[in-house]
Amino acid sequence: MFNLSYLCTMAGIYIHIPFCKKACTYCDFHFTTSLKQVDEMTNAICTELDLKKDRMTEQVHSIYFGGGTPSVLPIASLQQIFEKLTRNFAIASHAEITLEANPDDLNAPKLKELRQLPINRFSIGIQSFFEEDLLWMNRAHHAEEAESCIKRSQDAGFENLSIDLIYGYPLLSDSKWQANINKAIELQTPHISAYSLTVEERTALANAIQKGQQKGLSDEQSAQQFLRLTEELQKAGFEHYEISNYALPGQYAVHNTNYWRGVPYFGIGPSAHGFDGHTRQLNIANNAKYLAQLGVGRLAETREELTLTDRFNEYIMTSLRTMWGTDLQKIAQEFGASLARETHRQLQPFITNGQVLLDGEKAKLTTQGKLFADGIAASLFAGDEDE
Repeated sequence: MFNLSYLCTMAGIYIHIPFCKKACTYCDFHFTTSLKQVDEMTNAICTELDLKKDRMTEQVHSIYFGGGTPSVLPIASLQQIFEKLTRNFAIASHAEITLEANPDDLNAPKLKELRQLPINRFSIGIQSFFEEDLLWMNRAHHAEEAESCIKRSQDAGFENLSIDLIYGYPLLSDSKWQANINKAIELQTPHISAYSLTVEERTALANAIQKGQQKGLSDEQSAQQFLRLTEELQKAGFEHYEISNYALPGQYAVHNTNYWRGVPYFGIGPSAHGFDGHTRQLNIANNAKYLAQLGVGRLAETREELTLTDRFNEYIMTSLRTMWGTDLQKIAQEFGASLARETHRQLQPFITNGQVLLDGEKAKLTTQGKLFADGIAASLFAGDEDE
């Protein structure tokens, strides 16, 4: 069972793997579709782990391979990274170790190899179980693979699975969305992450919409599909523990929940960021420059000292997204009683209109409030007058 008091002492490591087979039309993450520098990148990541090993003395309770598409890495590269991790850090025996994966990579031979590694959780980029939707997104996998990879993973002993779904795009009718939800429930994955499609600058989707080649997105469609997803998953026994995340009881993602609760973690790899409680570290989002820096034994990061206001606003933004809510008592203890009183005052209109529920000292978004989470959080942010 997931223990929050235990969670609050956890340290995590995020490793960004910047390689993909194809560029999805909507994606603005840092990646390349060229796999030529896999070995060089693996060596650089290991060098960064060496250079940062003295920064973390506590046990590591979560390791998350994100990207990009970490599942495109050869097993030898993953083994090399794990050897460095185990040599440099004290990794808890029950640590959650997640690999983001695309369905087409999770074939039987690859799964057999992955069983030899410490990986115990997959986050699988399903996105949709419909072929036409996957083609529209320019995904690398097919609809049949979306379903079969989950069953193969479960048969191979990987039961701790999360799947990603996307909603709010023109091709996704309500009936297709209902079918996607039903399929996700039927496949018995304990964790589901679902994201409303957004149009990011400098993506193929943004360019196509600007040229009139694609329809724009509908906020109303997105809201209705979000509400349907929430209702259906809650009926199926899932807890809506963060705006984009649903889990069966006790199956919350450890690494991501650490992030939302402000637990320190490392960021390793190009474009990765980390947080130590007081500073934010950001690695350069350029493969060539990252490799050049690590090649001569220098970190490719910048550091930002977070002000008290920065940390307060980040706490508001992340905590309000979760089912545990924003704790006014914690605000008083860490940021001052006057700021806690001001936050309570600013919450009143949202409590009155039914978007926020005050549960003791904790402010929690209602289902309707979750549709306006970003705006509500922004209205609670503090200015810099006290800095």
